[in-house]
Amino acid sequence: MEKQVLITGATGMIGQSLVPALISKGYKVSILSRRARPLPGTRVFLWNVEDQTIDTACFEGVSAIIHLAGENIAGARWSEKRKQQIVESRVNSTKLLLKGLSSSKHDVKTIISASATGYYGNRGDELLTEESTVGNNFLATCCAQWEAAVDEFAIEHLRIVKLRTGFILDKQKGGLPLMALPVKLFLGAALGTGKQWVPWIHLDDMVNMYIHALEQPIDGIFNATAPTPVINKTFTQTLAEAMGRPVWPINVPAPLIQTIMGEMSIVALTSTNTSAQKVLDTGFKFKYNLLQDAVADLYA
Repeated sequence: MEKQVLITGATGMIGQSLVPALISKGYKVSILSRRARPLPGTRVFLWNVEDQTIDTACFEGVSAIIHLAGENIAGARWSEKRKQQIVESRVNSTKLLLKGLSSSKHDVKTIISASATGYYGNRGDELLTEESTVGNNFLATCCAQWEAAVDEFAIEHLRIVKLRTGFILDKQKGGLPLMALPVKLFLGAALGTGKQWVPWIHLDDMVNMYIHALEQPIDGIFNATAPTPVINKTFTQTLAEAMGRPVWPINVPAPLIQTIMGEMSIVALTSTNTSAQKVLDTGFKFKYNLLQDAVADLYA
């Protein structure tokens, strides 16, 4: 069978790098999009999550689905409506994929879905493995519903892989440019107590982990984070050193961050000390094990 993959969320942070990486490895790539806009080297099919409509021709010849679709959690301040959009974009898109797949003749054998380390909530210094319990804040609830929707693909007898993504490091996209801006302006300082754990991963390793999950006979949940998480204070200092900037000896108070960001402040203040041992045991090799190497690659 030809190596053909269907991707949702192909224009997002991971998808923008994953699509060309797959094409370079000889995969044929189809994508699901809300608009009929061409993406070089791919076949584009339409779906509408709100209307629950999908072009089931997208499954023809496909052996694996990589599901990345979901509203950006940091795209706007969290109102109740916005939080509902964040959850529904993930859960309802997953349900629509399953609905379309179940009504089609297909050869799909695998689904690899994004999730997030937000699943664990705020856990202090606790070492978090894939067996750790779910947290109790909004992100944890969102991730739990998201993963439960993915588990429904078991009725199609698919191999199911869920990657709980950490804080992805990329110079142009995601949260790192926002963290780097005050450092660049000589305003770098740790956030809150500065003791909260940051489960980071370089974008290159994130892309390679999806390819690893695609090509290896693994299944289940994996923390998609580097083996060496660091606390926020260390993260800020490492970033500042790479950029040739100082760090202020005082922290940005948590109440100030909460006033500015509202409930979304949990993204910056939550402590998530994740273990990468399970994915390492599958033979995956990180390109960037240490934060200083990852940051140096981006800001050298």
